[in-house]
Amino acid sequence: MFFWFIATSIWSIWFVFRDPKFDYRLLAFAALTPDLIDGLRGAVGPMHSVITSISILFFIMIATAGRRPIRQRLLAIPIGLFMHLIYDGAFTDTKVFWWPLTGLGLSDKSLPSIDRGLVNLPLEMFGVVACVIAWRYFSLSDANHRQAFLKTGSLRRQAKSH
Repeated sequence: MFFWFIATSIWSIWFVFRDPKFDYRLLAFAALTPDLIDGLRGAVGPMHSVITSISILFFIMIATAGRRPIRQRLLAIPIGLFMHLIYDGAFTDTKVFWWPLTGLGLSDKSLPSIDRGLVNLPLEMFGVVACVIAWRYFSLSDANHRQAFLKTGSLRRQAKSH
């Protein structure tokens, strides 16, 4: 699962915030991070816990007190982690979702992305289509828009000319 998490996270946050200064690169990377990190151990782990996402959010808020520009940029990380939990359905496993409040032992269950099996195919196809739509919607074929995204993570909707 790759495009599913990227597309659903970007579109969800765009529709909520519509902030062209938000760093969508960090958001997309963070939305992939739980499967990347927990995948190393071959099972769901701390990155699929809402407590981990909340702790990272708390740490960023404390560490960036009084430094608004860096805070605005870094908030994309816990938001991306939360998006992963939502679009992975991590909340369906109470023991994992609320770890370590439900016990310190780590689960030996497979990642939800692995457990879904072939259901991932239509989800990933949806993600690819949603990424193509985003490419067009945010005019990323335009060199200036693409450079702005690559350099700052910003996505802007090009004003329509009449």
